[in-house]
Amino acid sequence: MGTEPTNRRVPPDVAALLRKRKAEEELASKPRFIPKKERERLEAEKKAKEEEARRRQEEELKKKEEEFQRAIKNGLSGTNGANGMDGIDNKAKSQRDIPTGPKAMRHGEGGKRGRTNEEEQKRAEMERNDEAELRARYMGPEVNQSTFSVKKKRRRTATQKFNFDWDPDDDTSRPFDPIYAERPDPLFRMAGYEMDDELVLRKAEAIRRGDPETGEERARKLLEQHQRVKQLKEQKNLGKHWSEKKLEEMKERDWRIFKENFGISTKGGSIPNPMRNWEESGLPRRLLDIVYRVGYDEPTPIQRAAIPIALQARDLIGVAVTGSGKTAAFLLPLLVYISELPPLTEYNKNDGPYALILAPTRELVQQIESEARKFADPLGFTVVSIVGGHSLEEQAFALRNGAEIIVATPGRLVDCIERRLLVFSQCCYVIMDEADRMIDQGFEEPLTKILDALPVSNEKPDTEDAENPQLMSRYLGGRDRYRQTMMYTATMPPTVEKIAKKYLRRPAIVTIGNAGEAVDTVEQRVEFIAGEDKRKRRLQEILNSGQFKPPIIVFVNIKRNCEMVAKDIKSWGFSTVTLHGSKTQEQREASLAALRNGQAHILVATDLAGRGIDVPDVSLVVNFNMPSTIEAYTHRIGRTGRAGKSGVAITFLGNEDADVMYDLKQIISKSSISKVPEELRRHEAAQSKPNRVKKIEDSSGFAGKGGWQ
Repeated sequence: MGTEPTNRRVPPDVAALLRKRKAEEELASKPRFIPKKERERLEAEKKAKEEEARRRQEEELKKKEEEFQRAIKNGLSGTNGANGMDGIDNKAKSQRDIPTGPKAMRHGEGGKRGRTNEEEQKRAEMERNDEAELRARYMGPEVNQSTFSVKKKRRRTATQKFNFDWDPDDDTSRPFDPIYAERPDPLFRMAGYEMDDELVLRKAEAIRRGDPETGEERARKLLEQHQRVKQLKEQKNLGKHWSEKKLEEMKERDWRIFKENFGISTKGGSIPNPMRNWEESGLPRRLLDIVYRVGYDEPTPIQRAAIPIALQARDLIGVAVTGSGKTAAFLLPLLVYISELPPLTEYNKNDGPYALILAPTRELVQQIESEARKFADPLGFTVVSIVGGHSLEEQAFALRNGAEIIVATPGRLVDCIERRLLVFSQCCYVIMDEADRMIDQGFEEPLTKILDALPVSNEKPDTEDAENPQLMSRYLGGRDRYRQTMMYTATMPPTVEKIAKKYLRRPAIVTIGNAGEAVDTVEQRVEFIAGEDKRKRRLQEILNSGQFKPPIIVFVNIKRNCEMVAKDIKSWGFSTVTLHGSKTQEQREASLAALRNGQAHILVATDLAGRGIDVPDVSLVVNFNMPSTIEAYTHRIGRTGRAGKSGVAITFLGNEDADVMYDLKQIISKSSISKVPEELRRHEAAQSKPNRVKKIEDSSGFAGKGGWQ
C-alpha cells in the first residue's frame, strides 16, 4: 500500500481570495494619511511635470507655427520649399493664378487691371481658404478650444464641494473703512442674547467635562475670547448704560433711551439735550448750593428737560402732570436770568419788576411765593405776592422798595394796573403757571390785559432768530433784554393754544408722560354708590378702616355740600377743616396750615384745592362727588402720589355722572396699577364718548366757574 505524496498542491480558497480582494478595495477606497512633507514633495513633482509638459507643448506649437509661416511664404512665391509640399497643390495654385480667357487677353498684364470688386473678393476668400488648409495641415484641426474665463461665474453642480470662502474680488467693502478695518471678535450668543460671565463659565465647564482630550484647551480659548470681547466693549462703550457714561460719551441712542426712561418728549427747533443731574445743569455754583441745601437731590423729569431750554432764553410750553416739580423748573432759570440784570436801585425800583409769575388761585400764588423765597432770599432778591383777600394799601406798601419778582393772580393784578399801583416798564420774564386753569376760571380777559400791558420794545421776533440762544441772550441796549415767556400746564385746551400762539415766539414744547393722564403712582378705585346717605356711610367705613394715614382730602362739588360733609366727619371723631370760595384769605391760610402741621387730619374742599395745593404725604383722596370734567378729576387725584410717593384715590359714582364715565374708563385703563371695575366697564354711558354741547354761561367779573367753588 503506497503513501500519498507530500508535495500535493492544495486548491486555493475562493472565499479567502474574495475577502482579501474586498479588504484591499476597502483599503484603497479609504483616504490614506500622507505626511505634510510627503504632500509637499508630491505637489512639487506634480508641478514640475506639468511645467515640463507645458514647455514641450509650447515648443511644438512654436515649431509648427514657424513651419506654417515658411509654407505660406513658399506657397505664395510659387516654389516648392524644403517642407515637402505636394506638387499637386502648388500646381493647382499656380494654375489658378494664370489668367486665361478672352477677358484676360483683352486687358493684358495678367488681367490684374481688369479685375472687378467681386473678383477681388473671391480671390481674397480663396487665399483665406488656402491659408486655413495649410494651418490645418501643419497645426491640426481646431477642436476642443477652451472657453474658460476667470471672471465668468460657473453654475455650481450638486457634485461640487461647497466652498465657505469667497473670492476676494467679490468683496465690495472699502479697505480703509474703519468699520471693516477694526472688526470686533464675534460676540457669544445664546438664544439671541449676549452671554454673561456666569453662562460662559458654565459652558466652558461643560466643554471641559464632555471632551477629555481637547476640552481643557477649548475651554481656555472660550474664556480668553470672552474676555477680549468684554474689553473691546468697554473700550467702545458698548453695553454701558447712559448713567455710567460721561457727558461727552453720550450718543444719540443714549439720549433717546434717557428720554424714554423719564417719559420726556420735545418739539421745536434747536432743543438742547436734557440734564442728567444737577452738576450738568449749567446753573451757577451759588445757586446749586442752594438747591442742595433746600433738599433737591435729583431733578424731576420736567426739571431735567425744561431747565436747559429755559437757560438758552427760549420761550417754553411745559406740559406735565401735577406734582411733577414744575415750580422749581421755572424758578431756577428765572433766578439765573435776573442775576445777569442790574440790581434794583432808587432810580429804577419804581419801574416795576423784572419777572412776573401768574397763577389761578391764591393758594397756588402763596405756594409759589414760599418756594421762590427759598432760592431768592439767599441771592438778595425780593419776592412779593399780589392776591385777593388783602387790602391794596398793604400790597402797595410791600412794593415800596421794589421787587424783582411778583407772583399774582390775574384778577387782583389787573386791579393794581388800573389803579396805577404797578407798572411793567422793565418786565422781561413772564411765567403763566396752570394756564389751563386760569382760562377755565374765566381769566382769559384779564390775562390778555396783563400781557398787553407789558413793554413791546423787547418782544422777540417771530422768526428763526427766536431759536438762536446767543442772539436772544444779548442786550438790546442799556439793561433791556428780549422778553422770555413760559407757560406751564397739565392739559392743553384750544384756548391755551390760542394764547400761546399770540404771545410766545417759536416756543419749545416739553411734554412729560401723556398730557391729561394721571400719574402712575396713584391707584384709582371706583365705587358705584347712589345717594348722599349711602356715600356718607361708605366714607365713614373708609376713614374708620385705619388703612390710610392723615392727611386725607375729600372733594365735593358745591360749597354747601362742603360744610355738610365736614360736619358729619367731625361727628365721627375726626378733626376737619374746609376750603372753598366763600372762605376769606385768612381762613384759607389757616385751614391749609392746620392740615400741614397735623392739627387737622381731613380737608374737605371744592375744586379750589384741586390745583396748586401742595400738602405733603397725602395718602388718600376721596371724590365724594365726581367732577364734571375729566381734567378736574385728574387734578384732584394729583393731590396724592406726589414726589414719587404712592397714593390712593377713591371715587363715588352715580347715574348723574354719565357724561364723564367714558373718559374715566379710558384714564383708568391707561394706569398700570389701576383696574377698571366691571360695573364701569359694562355701563352703557362708558361705551362711547358723549356729544357735549358747550353752554355759554353768564358770569360777572373775573370769577367764571370759580364763583361756585
